[in-house]
Amino acid sequence: MSNPEHYYRPGQAMCDEPILYRACGLEGIYLCNGYETEELDGEIYTTVQDREQLHRVIALNLVEHRKTLAPKELKFIRVAMDQTQADLARFLGVSSQSVARWEKGESELPGPADRMIRVMVMMLMMPPEELAALVRDLEKTLDEMDESNVVPLQFRHEVEWKEAA
Repeated sequence: MSNPEHYYRPGQAMCDEPILYRACGLEGIYLCNGYETEELDGEIYTTVQDREQLHRVIALNLVEHRKTLAPKELKFIRVAMDQTQADLARFLGVSSQSVARWEKGESELPGPADRMIRVMVMMLMMPPEELAALVRDLEKTLDEMDESNVVPLQFRHEVEWKEAA
């Protein structure tokens, strides 16, 4: 991660100095609130409120704002989706060794797999009511398509190809 990312919980006071969230395994993730620290036997321990929800927000941020996912980011996303390497591999139609190599940075994540992972994250992170509305809209659009009046398609080429009106 090149730029630091700051996360906070709405409705809670912001801290004076954001803390680096090392437990997520990513670099540059800071928390501005939503955590408590306590000292036990000279060690400082941090407890994050609703850690799973925070990880979902971080994963969504990664897929929406990163042009290419770093190996650590891919692993973080997979774990945030509660998927094993084998689960993700099965979904993507690749071997679990491929997923392991992507996460270790031994091979590059192919474009189609990258896009499918991004779609998966967005679908999983979308609130259920928004997802249901999206599916209903898609079904309505498909139902409204009229196939009883199928006409041949005609195309013409001027400077570029276009459908002939």
